[in-house]
Amino acid sequence: MNAASYVIPLPPQASLPVVGETGRFPVRRIWCVGRNYLEHIREMGNDERAPPFFFAKHADMLVPDGATIPYPPLTKDLHHEVELIVALKSGGLNIPAEKALDHVYGYAVGIDLTRRDLQIASRKKERPWEIGKSFDGSAPASAVQPASKIGHPTKGRIWLTVNGKEAQTGDLEQMIWNVPETIWQLSQQVKLAAGDIIMTGTPAGVSQLQPGDKLECGVDGVGTLKVSIGQPE
Repeated sequence: MNAASYVIPLPPQASLPVVGETGRFPVRRIWCVGRNYLEHIREMGNDERAPPFFFAKHADMLVPDGATIPYPPLTKDLHHEVELIVALKSGGLNIPAEKALDHVYGYAVGIDLTRRDLQIASRKKERPWEIGKSFDGSAPASAVQPASKIGHPTKGRIWLTVNGKEAQTGDLEQMIWNVPETIWQLSQQVKLAAGDIIMTGTPAGVSQLQPGDKLECGVDGVGTLKVSIGQPE
């Protein structure tokens, strides 16, 4: 179908730049892993024996490197969570862990912005987390580094600063569930496909953000990402 086949204009295709390429990586879905670094589980007071679980953000919630993100509505407790992003070039159901990396196109750096007060309120009422996790501008992401160029990182520093002061630091090898295991687990829940990206969890050190804050984060060997928090719209 072309644009004339629809009764309203087609929404733009969400995408990320690719390092060294003129073409972009089209994003189909955004999946996020909950509780995948032990120290973050402890700082949030959750059961460290429980396996991680998954939630989603909408693809149009991506924002690019260098963006200013308006402080979101309804919250007084916006938090940052720096994460390694996995970008898939193919997918399927029940992907074995030993074959999972065959489906990976590359890696990027992301921030899972979280309205923590709304997330906690939903959790106490046993309601979905969507109001706390899925909102406009909640998924800043860097350019994608192709795995064909950097390989598949299993260790390396992951970090975030706020206004130049270190807030989060950890290492990819601290993941409870590594990338192949994460893909295997998620593919049991949903059929993965090319264009899906997975945010793989955050280390300890999450903290509150205010309008005017400047964030910089990165994953060694993958890249860096800078965004700012603006005034509410």
